Amino acid sequence: MKKLGFGFFFTLSFLFIKAQEPYSLTIPNTSEKIEFVPIPAGDFFIGSPATEANRKFNEGPQIKLSISPFFMSKFEITWDTYLLFQNLEISKTQNTVDAISGPTKPYVEMSFGQGKNGGFPVCNITQYAARAYCKWLYQLTRDFYRLPTEAEWEYAARAGSKEAYHFGQDPKTLAEYAWFYENSNGAYKKVGLKKPNAWGLYDMYGNVAEWTSDAFTEMSLKRYETASKDPYFPSETLYAHTIKGGHWDSDADACRSASREGSTPALKRRDPQIPRSKWWLTNAPFLGFRIVKPAVKPSLEFINNYYSLPPEDN
Repeated sequence: MKKLGFGFFFTLSFLFIKAQEPYSLTIPNTSEKIEFVPIPAGDFFIGSPATEANRKFNEGPQIKLSISPFFMSKFEITWDTYLLFQNLEISKTQNTVDAISGPTKPYVEMSFGQGKNGGFPVCNITQYAARAYCKWLYQLTRDFYRLPTEAEWEYAARAGSKEAYHFGQDPKTLAEYAWFYENSNGAYKKVGLKKPNAWGLYDMYGNVAEWTSDAFTEMSLKRYETASKDPYFPSETLYAHTIKGGHWDSDADACRSASREGSTPALKRRDPQIPRSKWWLTNAPFLGFRIVKPAVKPSLEFINNYYSLPPEDN
């Protein structure tokens, strides 16, 4: 497995993030915004201890990692901004990377009736589509946006906690922070309706599950033993990518900070297109994403490599 560290490409001052404040990215020529919160640098143990209830074998062993500062979107990315990208209603300015096309027109309404306007999280999109959205933002702003790594996602979700959830161990409290099987009534909800974690991030558990940048390993977390600083594991095959957070149809245990799943071809089981779409999933009305921006912008070479990473699919 190829191992790279985002930190390898950065010259970071760990005091840099302390001066940072939450900010909003306004999509040029629109009123749509994406809010970001600063995530401080720090160390944490990825995975779950052997004593954690409902722990799966692929959540261990626990390994100490160091994470550099970054910004993370306060909410899951919504249809409101994604549809701007889908329809390419914004003229392409500051085009510093290769030209990009919008997602192909889906053959059905891809929220499957769950709702699109007014703050609902985007769903049913491949990881390629999520990366292309990040590339589009880069073209518009020249700021580097990407999907979080698995380590960054879990670090941000925990917000300093060592417990099963950022609020503690008791799943009975989960309903205060998440939409999941017991309270979702079979559909996602508008973002930000539940309590945030200690770092101001909403819906890190439940609502829609979230893509990360990393390839998925089924057996264990041992790969982190040799990549303990800002680890990043780009995928070298079509499947699988790591998905985190649980979703509106998940049981409480699947929403734990350490819980992890991998993408599979089953997410496209009903796709009628030949070849199957690189943009849309037909069996994932529970899967979306949020984005991050590193505190220090990496090299142009790294940016271009990130946006062009194969395979061009989920």
